Amino acid sequence: MQEEKYYSVRMRAAKNGPHEHGGKHISGGEMLSTYRDIKYAMNALLEKGLTHSRGNPDFMQVQFELIEEPIKLIQPLPIKTNKVASVEMGQALSWELLEKTGIPRKIIEKSYKYMTEYSNIRGAIVVDIQSGDRIDHRHEKGVRVSRMDWLNNNFEKWAAYYKMPNSPRVKEALVLAAKVSEHPASVAELCWSDDPEYITGYVASKKLGYQRITKLKEHGDEQGCRIFFVEGLKEWDSYIHYLEKQPVFVQWEGDKGES
Repeated sequence: MQEEKYYSVRMRAAKNGPHEHGGKHISGGEMLSTYRDIKYAMNALLEKGLTHSRGNPDFMQVQFELIEEPIKLIQPLPIKTNKVASVEMGQALSWELLEKTGIPRKIIEKSYKYMTEYSNIRGAIVVDIQSGDRIDHRHEKGVRVSRMDWLNNNFEKWAAYYKMPNSPRVKEALVLAAKVSEHPASVAELCWSDDPEYITGYVASKKLGYQRITKLKEHGDEQGCRIFFVEGLKEWDSYIHYLEKQPVFVQWEGDKGES
């Protein structure tokens, strides 16, 4: 894998102008690609941006750049699906799971208030679990995790083994959660999509793995959530560099020895 050069291919789409000019976020995505597959990657991201349920964009940016750093291989998190009958039950379960990772309940409650305050945030909020303070200072932009992927053939074998949906949405979420959880300062992540038609979300951590929750918001709700809970973070620039710049491939070890 390291012998071949890879490129980070990224897309962002918005309505009523670019994000930085107040445009509504429609869609975003990213892939790691060899040069020969860049056209495929760009077309896949273009299709994603043009067909999102949040609306039709009038601004889109698709770009690619050569990855200079060595690509780190990481394992997918253990996965469990928690089926709940209502959003209330799903939210209650998410709080319970976050508490199991060691986050005080009062910090979880404070973090939820940030999501109300920054309802149009495009990236993640980073919260210190000791103080409960939002420490990223990125305002409406938030923190965007980038330069990550999971080779399709390996992901498909993983999905078949665990009887999980073989979908780009599931793959993207698993890749991001695995990368975030890999950092020593990361305690947990809480996430649900801003897609009004997709209500499944998750809590992820090194301790609990990837815990899917089938209902974390109501159908039609366009407000998403992504919170990274951290502890003992002393080098902020290093943490951000890891999330935004460190290239990562998720690779399931169950695929070892298979052709």
